Amino acid sequence: MNTADILERSLSDLQLDLAANRVTAEKLVSQYLERIENLDRSGPCLRSVIELNPDASSIARALDEEFAVIGPRGPLHGIPVLIKDNIDTRDRMATTAGSLALLGGVPPEDAFVVQRLRAAGAVILGKTNMSEWANGRSRQSSSGWSARGGLTRNPYALDRSASGSSSGSAVAVAASLCAAAVGTETDGSILSPASVCGVVGLKPTVGLISRRGIIPISHSLDTPGPMARTVRDCALLLGAMTGADAQDAAMSGCRSHTLHDYAIALDNKALRGARLGVVRQLFGFHDRVEQAYAPAMAALKRAGAVLIDPIALPDLERLQVAKTTVLLYEMKAGLNAYLQRLGPDAPVKSLADVIAFNRRNAALEMPWFSQDIFFMSQAKGPLSDSDYLDALAICRRIAGTDGIEKALQEYCLDALIAPTGGPAWCSDLILGDHAAEGSSSPAAAAGVPSISVPAGNVSGLPLGLSFFSGVWSEMSLLNLAYSFEQATCARQPPLYLQNIDSRQEEY
Repeated sequence: MNTADILERSLSDLQLDLAANRVTAEKLVSQYLERIENLDRSGPCLRSVIELNPDASSIARALDEEFAVIGPRGPLHGIPVLIKDNIDTRDRMATTAGSLALLGGVPPEDAFVVQRLRAAGAVILGKTNMSEWANGRSRQSSSGWSARGGLTRNPYALDRSASGSSSGSAVAVAASLCAAAVGTETDGSILSPASVCGVVGLKPTVGLISRRGIIPISHSLDTPGPMARTVRDCALLLGAMTGADAQDAAMSGCRSHTLHDYAIALDNKALRGARLGVVRQLFGFHDRVEQAYAPAMAALKRAGAVLIDPIALPDLERLQVAKTTVLLYEMKAGLNAYLQRLGPDAPVKSLADVIAFNRRNAALEMPWFSQDIFFMSQAKGPLSDSDYLDALAICRRIAGTDGIEKALQEYCLDALIAPTGGPAWCSDLILGDHAAEGSSSPAAAAGVPSISVPAGNVSGLPLGLSFFSGVWSEMSLLNLAYSFEQATCARQPPLYLQNIDSRQEEY
């Protein structure tokens, strides 16, 4: 097996290679590290990997020995995966959310999701770059930039944004720098990078996967989720990430909804007879983008889906205002609690400390954008404030009861669909992001699952289609997404162009 054989390889294919002794986990680690050196550190310089695990090779070697004696633990045994830099590991890697302020902090243990991945036999290859503090520091931020990792570049056109905040995870998956990756989402941070980087990203129901040991933004919205090149790989990774955690209050209702194998029942005919509500108000932000989604809509019909078009969701502008209020309150409370867990020797112990650190180190931390969101969050009171409680109730009602839930019931829908967003925009460190509007907010505010699947392109820049539905509907959404993926085969590997007009580079 040579280096080219890891390109676009699925988890199932890699497992077959391991089982047939065509490759070892240690060799896979070596090949991915070589590719990271050639594409992430040099060549197109994607900057998607913020840190490599110095123990990855020895971990893989031990898993190879175990594989030879007692066989694989499951489909992730010996498989190299990358995780986002806001997910704790109690090892020789740092966990910083891209910020220099957290260098030197030592988490008390692996994040629960990392514990699950290690138990499944995955090799944590390293950590991915991200929008610093999960794009929670400033409204003028540039997605994919962090003080610690620099600017992540989109492998389809290097001058374009990889979106955020799970930018590094999406880019690393798209460029075959790992077999699969873990991202996190508050609102769009898995779905949007997946869409503009041509990969599959799943935001699960809040509470399906533990958030313990993940640097928080909003406990009402945050969740980790899988990112992969195919829906099947996404399903396999999801199964390894789930598991009940009594220390995450949001997981109290998940036990009866958790599966260990989300891939076993995938059905390429799942769209036949499926009723899909088309949220037209989330279309129409650009004529060329609208035209690019037309073949995807036609493919849904050819596959047998019944499109109920249009479906309207109410009060989305009011929802956005309420969601911002919830986020500002919960960010302060969550970050303070997380930082206190790092112990008395932690470099920063509160959001106020982080703000002060950024001021002292403005040349490194704030060369492009400030920390206005941090200021607004720090000014908020406790979670008992009526403003917070009212905003939280508005989010749950508009997005959930009167929004997604009502639409699903009223029209007997299996899911709602909308463009995940527009194509990647040109990165702009001076003026920040200028992305087209996306469709992630209703599902984010309602805490329900959504999945983005490659659906087409505009001038070679990927576009994703999002499917979202009610709580605990992951299996149904994976089936619909898988059927769509098989019907369209829309994903194309990246070409690492300097821009959309340049000639193809070879890597």
